[in-house]
Amino acid sequence: MIMLAMDTSGPVAGVAILDDDRVRYEAMAVNKMTHSESIMPMVEEALARTALKKEQLTHLAVTVGPGSFTGVRIGVTAVKALSHAQGVPCVAVDALEATAWGIDDPDEVICPIQDARVQQVYGAAFRNGERLMNDCVVKLEEYLGMIGPLGERFLFTGDGVLTYRAQIAAALGSKARFAAPHSAYLRPAAVACLAARDIGKAVDYLTLQPLYLRAPQAERERARREAKNG
Repeated sequence: MIMLAMDTSGPVAGVAILDDDRVRYEAMAVNKMTHSESIMPMVEEALARTALKKEQLTHLAVTVGPGSFTGVRIGVTAVKALSHAQGVPCVAVDALEATAWGIDDPDEVICPIQDARVQQVYGAAFRNGERLMNDCVVKLEEYLGMIGPLGERFLFTGDGVLTYRAQIAAALGSKARFAAPHSAYLRPAAVACLAARDIGKAVDYLTLQPLYLRAPQAERERARREAKNG
């Protein structure tokens, strides 16, 4: 199995190549370029650095959300195009699970959060790799209330920490801990490893779809206008 994995669901663009159980390549870009500008050159760089050709890929993987609507679409579209062109199956990976993957502390509930704007977060909860709650998009206060019964100590990771760290610390005090900045990003290698675990769920490019927990902003605004106008 040679798996090419991509992530464009958040502020970091990432690419990884997994060869059976070995990570052969991983790269992340934290820059001011848009993911549409970054991701395909990163794919080409990954293939060049590993001396692989696209024809050698057996599977593709991508984070399908939750996350930035535009970012998710970019990654899913790129993988759908490669899947169609190369005739290989693709695996959908949950972005929050990938963010939490690899953080292993039996005494803490792992809480991946992404900034969903409008004072909301995309959030979930895991312990020892097991999911404790489904993905949700809610106000931060509601999310903290949802995770409260799940444990006594909580480790927060993901881009939402940058926005909400002070509020989380104020609400939870010593119960809250935060991932170090260098490990708070979603790792594309985690996307590849999760996809390998779920290889039996691989689908064709027509079946692969984004995971949206709410309608895009344009649709929400249109619905509000229509409701206002009667």
